[in-house]
Amino acid sequence: MEETIAGTEAAQIPQQRGDSLLETAVRYAEERHWDVFPGTWLEADGGAQRCSCEDPTCPAPGAHPTRPDWATQATGSATVASRMWQQQPTASILLPTGRTFDALCVAETAGFLALARMQRMRLALGPVILTPDRRMQFLVLPGASAKVPELVRNLGWSPSSLDLVALGEGGYVAAPPTRFGSRGAVQWACAPTPANRWLPDAEELISPLTYACGRDR
Repeated sequence: MEETIAGTEAAQIPQQRGDSLLETAVRYAEERHWDVFPGTWLEADGGAQRCSCEDPTCPAPGAHPTRPDWATQATGSATVASRMWQQQPTASILLPTGRTFDALCVAETAGFLALARMQRMRLALGPVILTPDRRMQFLVLPGASAKVPELVRNLGWSPSSLDLVALGEGGYVAAPPTRFGSRGAVQWACAPTPANRWLPDAEELISPLTYACGRDR
């Protein structure tokens, strides 16, 4: 079953129902050929939920790596992914950037504005993630993190003046249906489908993203 978030005319955001974290992680590896690795998880604590890292001030409860060498855990094997989530079924699903994709991250308000412009321009989009901390992450071809600063400058903006961050090698994103504590679950603004298997280059999306970030300052 799918639900959509009210008031978002730019995109319908399906919520996954019935699939376990294990099944979803395996599907990402099997169907999208994405590397996946298990992160922290949420634990009950007197009626509340706390991160398994046990840090009461954790900024991303239940949605960050469990160890410094997390990159070595990431796997594109559905069999290995299944084995890892069997060990900890409630672990978050994290996807490393800089391998099969990079991510262009903007504030939610700028993201929906950019998404609406992209759809009007009939741009080919890849999957887009919406996080509970009100960020949108546009998945693009690897290499974006190196190109984005110059692309932004070519459009007349200083990269430091815009809330536009490119995640590449050494970074990661949390994938649906991972939960950020009591803040809610990560969702798809544009879900992975056969139609968006081929990701756009950052150059194809940078103009509407830069415009939206400039409007959102």
